[in-house]
Amino acid sequence: ATPEEKLKLEDFFARNSYVAGQYDDAASYQRLNSHMNALHLGSQANRLFYLALPPTVYEAVTKNIHESCMSQIGWNRIIVEKPFGRDLQSSDRLSNHIFSLFREDQIYRIDHYLGKEMVQNLMVLRFANRIFGPIWNRDNIACVILTFKEPFGTEGRGGYFDEFGIIRDVMQNHLLQMLCLVAMEKPASTNSDDVRDEKVKVLKCISEVQANNVVLGQYVGNPDGEGEATKGYLDDPTVPRGSTTATFAAVVLYVENERWDGVPFILRCGKALNERKAEVRLQFHDVAGDIFHQQCKRNELVIRVQPNEAVYTKMMTKKPGMFFNPEESELDLTYGNRYKNVKLPDAYERLILDVFCGSQMHFVR
Repeated sequence: ATPEEKLKLEDFFARNSYVAGQYDDAASYQRLNSHMNALHLGSQANRLFYLALPPTVYEAVTKNIHESCMSQIGWNRIIVEKPFGRDLQSSDRLSNHIFSLFREDQIYRIDHYLGKEMVQNLMVLRFANRIFGPIWNRDNIACVILTFKEPFGTEGRGGYFDEFGIIRDVMQNHLLQMLCLVAMEKPASTNSDDVRDEKVKVLKCISEVQANNVVLGQYVGNPDGEGEATKGYLDDPTVPRGSTTATFAAVVLYVENERWDGVPFILRCGKALNERKAEVRLQFHDVAGDIFHQQCKRNELVIRVQPNEAVYTKMMTKKPGMFFNPEESELDLTYGNRYKNVKLPDAYERLILDVFCGSQMHFVR
């Protein structure tokens, strides 16, 4: 940080304070409210409550916040972290509980992937470039592959992970939100409700998942590896003995509408894999009427979310030289090369700023 930034940070930290209490103790929230009232001394005070807490305490915490800590002279907003329930029944119960206390425009269900640069870039790529509009459909796209890989295992945090597994932890939020951005129709505007309406339409069109379109797995140790790599999921002492919780999942989904009918959306995610990577890959159909004797590969458009944010297209060009041979090449926009002096904001930085600004476009409804 620069000297000027250090002064700002010191000033910011000097304004921070801490109040200890119990999740389910009404008196703790009354003390918190008294403390906050003393800070603003009658001036307008907005209140943002961030529930970075175990989901099991959401109901007690939100009830006490509503009863004791709401600002009477400013806005009130609440950020809810995943997992938002364990299944449909618990998610509905939690939703109904929160709806009984807060309005929809006060609730911000956060998925930090929606704050990542390349995930937000999906809408701009699709709807601000004429070249993609005519080809973004089942007539041209053979499949869409959404991938999330982590090169490490649970590393002592298996107790938490085992309760939810890779599908709840990654697939049903991060990958499904990216699928919505790839598959949705153009919204009427960038207004939060317009964007989220189109996402909901996509989700309603996804057909029931078939068992033969699902692969689940659990990582084992690599005897030739080093350190943690030698340990499998069940070797983690925090994982319940004999657990069958999936650490890898691959699922094929189908969006049954006019644009995407028959196009497989392949969602893949896992821990303890060969690399760290998150990306969206659109693979196009083969060129009809091949004249190059099967030397050509399918075109692909890849949006790499992490690491090293990039957008690149795989396409065929003539191999340099005397002979007339095709070769696969890339049109590559790697952000680190193109925007060398630009610091990309952290996903949470963006999203928390959105909450302060009252924008719900990058939040789940």
